[in-house]
Amino acid sequence: MFGILGYGGYIPRLRLSRRAVADANAWYAPHLLGKGKGTRSMRNFDEDSLTMAVAAARDCLGAAEDRSAVRALHLSSNTLPFAERLNAAIVAEALTLDGDIATQDSGGSSRAALVAIEQAIDAARAGRGAQLVIATDQRAARAGSSQELDQGDGAAALLLGEGDAVLAEHLGGAVRSADFVDHFREAGETIDYHWEERWVRDEGISKLLPPVVAQALAQAGAAPAEVSHFIFPSSFAKLDRQIAKACGLRAECVVDNLAETVGDTGVAHPLLLLAAVLERATPGQLILVAQFGSGAQACVFRVTDSITKFRPAKGVASWLERGVEERSYTKFLSFQGQLELERGMRGEQDRKTALSTAWRHRAALLGLVAGRCEVSGQVQFPPSRLSVEPGHPRLDTQRPHKLAERRARVLSWSAEFLSYHRSPPHTYGQVDFDGGGRILMEFTDIDKGDIDTGIDVEMVFRIKDHDDRRGYTRYFWKATPVRNPSAGKD
Repeated sequence: MFGILGYGGYIPRLRLSRRAVADANAWYAPHLLGKGKGTRSMRNFDEDSLTMAVAAARDCLGAAEDRSAVRALHLSSNTLPFAERLNAAIVAEALTLDGDIATQDSGGSSRAALVAIEQAIDAARAGRGAQLVIATDQRAARAGSSQELDQGDGAAALLLGEGDAVLAEHLGGAVRSADFVDHFREAGETIDYHWEERWVRDEGISKLLPPVVAQALAQAGAAPAEVSHFIFPSSFAKLDRQIAKACGLRAECVVDNLAETVGDTGVAHPLLLLAAVLERATPGQLILVAQFGSGAQACVFRVTDSITKFRPAKGVASWLERGVEERSYTKFLSFQGQLELERGMRGEQDRKTALSTAWRHRAALLGLVAGRCEVSGQVQFPPSRLSVEPGHPRLDTQRPHKLAERRARVLSWSAEFLSYHRSPPHTYGQVDFDGGGRILMEFTDIDKGDIDTGIDVEMVFRIKDHDDRRGYTRYFWKATPVRNPSAGKD
């Protein structure tokens, strides 16, 4: 049996109020007031497609240190930060996956994640082991546009493979490639150009998608009436229900696309909705996932009895619950990189990265791997050849000790406005880890009063710094307060 072994998602904590956006642009685009309902997900200043991908994968893989079962990582996105550097390799380092796994980046279409699923299933059938598929996007939109309100930021992950632990069996799929251009973005540009909605809806989606859905169901040996959950992401109102009707699907099987709270997360959205469905799915249910983009694609899964034996670390429902509304439109523009604020003299620094040093310390920097002395048990970060136990220096006794999945507590902290920071105040402090280890860390995803001595924190993979001069992003780990500690557990 081949299919889904695990699933997870990620939605940033900040949720931009659409009303705040509509009000800010009312002088220029009063028609946006009609769309000013609900919220959309909004990445923090230190988040991008890679950090969200890591968060979704951790939600899927859980806290287990041994991740050797993963034999390939497929990273799908249209907004990866590096054009010439393997983004999937960065994610693999952050997840401390084995160095001999296959890694690949893919994009160029809204249905890139469904393409990756089919490739991963084929690889699993060929005996290449468990395949991790991650989809992530953080699309930019022009200020005062409908896309600015419709889009959202997020990521999702699936672990695909074979065996009795399969949660949802892959029954079949279908695809049609077609150069129907509903939107496009030329290389070097940051914002998509969108074509007229009626044309896309009536001549593109409505004509290309139903035959593909019918073919996928036929390959799966299933009738439309058997579908329990129909996933079709679209920012066009009620189009998912129209497509369901055209395909002979029951109206009640159409899955809520999270438009009112999250928005359309692009390449990630079909997998994010699938992860949300799997959290509440029951054995025997049929799930149909479809996506449009440079053609159309669909795949079919049947939920197995093993669905009750897996829970993500947090889950989409938990990410939704922890959302905090953001009403500052200028903060949103700043975090999106569309508004340059005064940095002051303290912000005038050369942030060049020494690539040779970054390579030598990659396990510590990207994977948050410390050293643990096998004699004394003392944990040291960063790891070193020399253990520094007082009075007992020892050479080459440290072994890798992973910290990213361990809980920690705040020993001391400070919040200051003197240094330049994208989201002041700059808050940082000493953090002590369960089992040993102490690091001076930045805190993120916090409001005033969230940080105090003794509180529990967990680690999140984030942007540490960006070299504007050379176009290079550095990543590290930060601490954030533990929220919903029981989420994802029975």
